[in-house]
Amino acid sequence: MKDFYGPLIEASEIIELLRQQQQIKTFSQKVLQKKVIEKASRERGLTVTPEEIQAEGDQLRREKRLEKAADTIAWLVDQMISVEDLEAGICDRLLAQKLAEHLFSKEVEKIFVQNKLQFDQIILYQIVVASPQLAQELFYQIQEGEISFFDAAHLYDIDENRRHICGCQGKVYRWGLKPDIAVAVFSAKPGEVIRPIETELGYHLFLVEKFLPAELTPERYQEILHNLFNEWLANEVNYLLYNQSDNLRRTGGSEIHLTPEKMPI
Repeated sequence: MKDFYGPLIEASEIIELLRQQQQIKTFSQKVLQKKVIEKASRERGLTVTPEEIQAEGDQLRREKRLEKAADTIAWLVDQMISVEDLEAGICDRLLAQKLAEHLFSKEVEKIFVQNKLQFDQIILYQIVVASPQLAQELFYQIQEGEISFFDAAHLYDIDENRRHICGCQGKVYRWGLKPDIAVAVFSAKPGEVIRPIETELGYHLFLVEKFLPAELTPERYQEILHNLFNEWLANEVNYLLYNQSDNLRRTGGSEIHLTPEKMPI
């Protein structure tokens, strides 16, 4: 399965294409990230058991509805990978998760508490129009009950997609809004229409349907953990690259020549 295309494609041709399409850096960094995770896990005695890989593989098959062995084999062939490739990928993901938990599980709640306001959400609707006169007129008409906010959005919003969904923005984080808009909408009462606010996009009317106070849900826990781990991982890779460049400078580049995909850890 690894050699699905047989002699048609050599590994060197794949690498050359990645270089030509300016994707070699991205994939080289992924290789370095894998090396960093493996080294840090070894140092901390973290491992993944065959039972854990099996459980994760079973979950993947359920998600992809691969009910029979033949279905799984056909899927592997289509993905051009072997069972060993699949298990290795699962092992990498589980090891990264274990390392993230080991390094940062105690930090997640602290980060959440420190930034709790930024994790507050609202269910938000908005209308954006091009002129201040129209924005003001719609504001008064909605206030007087002459037109509903949703009908106004459907008729007048400058964005076609937003017109179709009557101005619905869905769940929005405080940090996802510009500071002046965040202050306005998070100070409003549910159902209250906010006076027009000008941005580079036009003139905005906002309606808050509901406030969703921040909670440390399992999903948010993973989100914070993921962000902390990725920041750490990026710093570790940058440290490796910096040391490699420093070594090359000291040797004058005459004794060592490494391509990105073969940089040591």
